[in-house]
Amino acid sequence: MTDRRPGEPTGYRLPVTRLTRRLGTGDAVVIGLGSMIGAGVFAAFAPAARAAGAGLLIGLALAAIVAYCNATSSARLAARYPESGGTYVYGRERLGEFWGYLAGWGFVVGKTASCAAMALTVAAYTAPGAGRFAQSLVAAAAVLALTALNYRGVQRSVTVTKVIVSITLVVLTTAVVALATAGAPDPGHLTPAIDAGGILQSAGLLFFAFAGYARVATLGEEVRDPERTIPRAIPIALAITLVVYAVVAVFLLLQLGPDELASTSDPIATAIAGTSWSALTPVVRAGAALAALGSLLALVLGVSRTTFAMARDGHLPAPLAAVHPRFGVPHRAEVAVGVVVAALVLVTDLRGAIGFSSFAVLTYYAIANASAWTLGTRRVVPVVGLIGCVVLAFSLPLASVITGVAVLAVGAFAYLVLSRRDNASS
Repeated sequence: MTDRRPGEPTGYRLPVTRLTRRLGTGDAVVIGLGSMIGAGVFAAFAPAARAAGAGLLIGLALAAIVAYCNATSSARLAARYPESGGTYVYGRERLGEFWGYLAGWGFVVGKTASCAAMALTVAAYTAPGAGRFAQSLVAAAAVLALTALNYRGVQRSVTVTKVIVSITLVVLTTAVVALATAGAPDPGHLTPAIDAGGILQSAGLLFFAFAGYARVATLGEEVRDPERTIPRAIPIALAITLVVYAVVAVFLLLQLGPDELASTSDPIATAIAGTSWSALTPVVRAGAALAALGSLLALVLGVSRTTFAMARDGHLPAPLAAVHPRFGVPHRAEVAVGVVVAALVLVTDLRGAIGFSSFAVLTYYAIANASAWTLGTRRVVPVVGLIGCVVLAFSLPLASVITGVAVLAVGAFAYLVLSRRDNASS
């Protein structure tokens, strides 16, 4: 696939830097579900329970409200600017070059951490008895395999995601039925302790689980009829995910209680193992690993598209803006993201990755809401979303806040240095 600039000789060809629109509403919904369900159900409930106990249910509701505001703002902006890059594009167009860059930087580094978290979750469920180094190798292998799949084209990735989402929903439905028929639950397990700080922290951690709908917006350049498709797909994916999370959270609390939920790294499998349905435990573990794979697949898609958009605008190395002439994907950006994540899983852990990812992505959505506010209509939702993002970001564990601020500051400093250099040379 090549293109020619007006006025150039007939034989002159340039590499195409635009992607092909292949995805419909159903495809976009599936990508959002693949990102969110795998991320939240199997990774985020335990740290949220450590922060708030049964209050995680209130935290889940708060995270969902903020996510709804963010989704609404993102959908309005994506319909106006149907390009790859999501809030990187919206911030640039509505607030200025720096804010777009900061959003893109926050998304890339935050979601790279999310990719590492999902890869480590895959390894924890597929090789539970292996040591830390062996699990890291499994995680790196999963990342590289999915990168190779993405390289072959976005439609292949969507097909695989559909299969993964379907199997995951069947496994979760089976697990909920098993827990619902396991015996007399203790309703007292649902009584929250009133700890405002803990509830807000749990909301910030659970927001990690909802952030996958951004994948729909970041794929805006590959969606057919984006003005109609994106505003429909985002709220549908978010609503389905919220229902799944709420049902699973209630039954986990009823079966395990807040304390046991907080202490386990695989809560659904642990809950099933303690019932008469314990024979299903291996099936649940396999479903968890598959769900994390689906989330990882969609995450790598989104991060590579934002990397591609930033490279196309000169904020990242220009070679990353290339589009494969046969498969129509940003292949160099995909490979770069895959290699970085594969290296990251060797040096990071799951809990730290979730906290840091939440801070960076909440910053990304704060900029999305500020951008939506400038559209001039329906301003209440972006104001609520902006305030919610700021509050949840600074309610996260202190280490996550410090690391997040430091990484964003590094990105801002790099932007200022490059801007001064460009101004001096012009």
